[in-house]
Amino acid sequence: MYDYLIVGAGLFGSTFARLATDFGKSCLVIDKRNHVSGNCYSEKIEDINVHVYGPHIFHTSNKLVWDFVNRFSQFNNFILSPKANYKGKLYSLPFNMNTFYDMWGVTTPSQAKEIIQKQRFEGTPKNLEEQALSLVGRDIYETLIKGYTTKQWGRNPKELPSFIIKRLPLRFTFDNNYFNDKYQGIPIGGYTQMFERILDGIKVKLNTDYFSNKEYFNSLAKQVVYTGCIDEFFNYEFGELEYRSLEFKQEILDIENYQGCTQINYTDMTQPYTRIIEHKHFETTSTEKTVITKEYSQEYKKGLVPYYPINNEKNQNTYKKYQEKSKMLTNFIFGGRLSEYKYMDMHIVIESAMNKFKTNMRKNEF
Repeated sequence: MYDYLIVGAGLFGSTFARLATDFGKSCLVIDKRNHVSGNCYSEKIEDINVHVYGPHIFHTSNKLVWDFVNRFSQFNNFILSPKANYKGKLYSLPFNMNTFYDMWGVTTPSQAKEIIQKQRFEGTPKNLEEQALSLVGRDIYETLIKGYTTKQWGRNPKELPSFIIKRLPLRFTFDNNYFNDKYQGIPIGGYTQMFERILDGIKVKLNTDYFSNKEYFNSLAKQVVYTGCIDEFFNYEFGELEYRSLEFKQEILDIENYQGCTQINYTDMTQPYTRIIEHKHFETTSTEKTVITKEYSQEYKKGLVPYYPINNEKNQNTYKKYQEKSKMLTNFIFGGRLSEYKYMDMHIVIESAMNKFKTNMRKNEF
């Protein structure tokens, strides 16, 4: 019998398995996909490491997390500096002095602040549109947020709750670094290679669906670490949780450089996709061809990959019921985006796995 059955070879499951194995525990990791690394999966196409399920840029200010991932891969110094395309004109992201110069021609922070303040929504925001307007003003909202948000969520921003956009950072410096974290980069050689090293020496079974024989798999270990959809685990007893899913359309182009940067967001409604990723710029790969991916947001339904939880009041109330029920199962650990029903960056998932492993070892030393 294993100490842990770990359902899912993504970031939470792989981290937990590594920590447990290093502590002398035995683990069996299963995953219904035919590869490890979950949505971080990368594969080499035309000698370019392609982020198959969308771009993943690792960033953290937690040295413990940074040291952990650097055990398994060397990281480059990649800095995300995306652009936004609105009706053919490019703007710098995140919102900073370069953006404000692109939009208004202003050159000082005081000029930018004055324009934004005049355009801000006054009052208590009742929906996402009013919340965004209260934070960044009319021009930035109409140009860089409204269309992108409509495509991303499949709904008019006036129909979305205000708390989806809790804050929109405004930088009054000429700094295009998307993240503020101390450590940033991409694993050299791709994420899949890193995950294979994390799981080195650990029993992994792919193409294995936990729900095909749940009782049997549960019997294989003293405890189960579950990283899938929490509503599916409980057979949708309290109803299905809602997600947005994504569709990726990949193209191999016979040119060296397509767009000159890793990511361009398309923020108006003239294009159906939300962004285009050019993968070779993650690792500055020198090739005669390039690989791009157009990303389309879509409604989630069974059979698709759930990416973004729709954390409105209805779904949060449903999740809380599942969360309370999960706490009653002492031999189960629930972790990761799908199990905790919240969007988490990669470093937060690793932190969560570390914390839950430590807590579990204190509670159940065996």
